[in-house]
Amino acid sequence: MIILDTSAFVAGFDPFSSKEELFTVAAVKKEILEDSTAWVRFETAADTGRLKVRTPEEDFVCKVKKSATLVGDSFFLSNVDQQVLALALQLKTQGFSPLIATDDYSIQNVADQMDVEFASLATFGIRFRLQWKRYCPACHKRYPANYGSNKCSVCDTELKRKPLKRKLLDR
Repeated sequence: MIILDTSAFVAGFDPFSSKEELFTVAAVKKEILEDSTAWVRFETAADTGRLKVRTPEEDFVCKVKKSATLVGDSFFLSNVDQQVLALALQLKTQGFSPLIATDDYSIQNVADQMDVEFASLATFGIRFRLQWKRYCPACHKRYPANYGSNKCSVCDTELKRKPLKRKLLDR
């Protein structure tokens, strides 16, 4: 069972080349450039039933947000990313073994935190699960991972992030 992120379609994943059951969320389609090859593949696969488009339950979106906050990726996950992760987590709790196909490092980091399998298509993927911290490079003020702005509240400098902890993945 494979859960497809936008990056899977953009990287050229062909839903008809896999024998696995394929899932995604409706919002993925909105991130794909209309009339592109990726968009045509998405549309065709969804229309023929090869790709199942599902909406995850809100409970699982909340669990994803908590996991993303733990590793410091909450600010860097879009709503679509959260839904993809939530769908995978929901299917996992239903007894399935989902694998998220994505090249998005933040999705991979949070997936590993939640013990959900993932695979990269066009990149090497992550080797370490990172716990991030956000900080201001000018005044050195630290911010929680889920701080809602890109700017420092003291000096208005754009925030940066750096790894606080890293753990080698068991892959």
